[in-house]
Amino acid sequence: MHDHDHHPEAHAPIQDDGEGSYDEKLTWAILSLLVEKGVLSGDEVRAQIEDTDSRTPAMGAKVIARAWTDPAFKARLLANAKDAVAELGIDTGSAPVLVAVENTERIHNVIVCTLCSCYPRTLLGRPPDWYKSLNYRSRVVVDPRGVLKEFGLELEPDVEVRVFDSTADMRYLVIPQRPAGTEHMTEEELAQLVTRDSMIGVTRARQPGITVSAPA
Repeated sequence: MHDHDHHPEAHAPIQDDGEGSYDEKLTWAILSLLVEKGVLSGDEVRAQIEDTDSRTPAMGAKVIARAWTDPAFKARLLANAKDAVAELGIDTGSAPVLVAVENTERIHNVIVCTLCSCYPRTLLGRPPDWYKSLNYRSRVVVDPRGVLKEFGLELEPDVEVRVFDSTADMRYLVIPQRPAGTEHMTEEELAQLVTRDSMIGVTRARQPGITVSAPA
């Protein structure tokens, strides 16, 4: 985890640096080698790919909506996220340790993987290209406020920004702040306000009545 103060320097917007295609080629090369050596079967590889493809941010949104409406569940989520999400029927299997961190009025959390693209795929699906880019990975730990501003999120100077670096052994999930004026909304309605980017920490949850197109 990294704590940061305000840095006013401007930066170029987050852009895709093309690493995704290289990572995909490397992944397929390794998988092909494992199949060739008999370590994995083609069926096992296909089953894992199908499972990964079935995961979407809607699973994470379901978890966040429950945390917003059930204080006891949120406490369990913060204490042991893997066990808590299992209560909702979400199987994380042999996935790495999952840690939930909560955004508040005074603390804002954002996640990154500085080495590669470690990401809570069991809850959010595949990571976006910008999350895997060297641009984001190298800059968000140095100037998180500048990077967040590029996503349209400007935090007050007295808000502490905490950057969590995901690893092969540990993944993070941000619990975004619940938007004001949502006390009347059902859990299902609240889940519609939770976006992938808000669970990474680069944006806030949507305000009621605001709709946007699905992220790329």
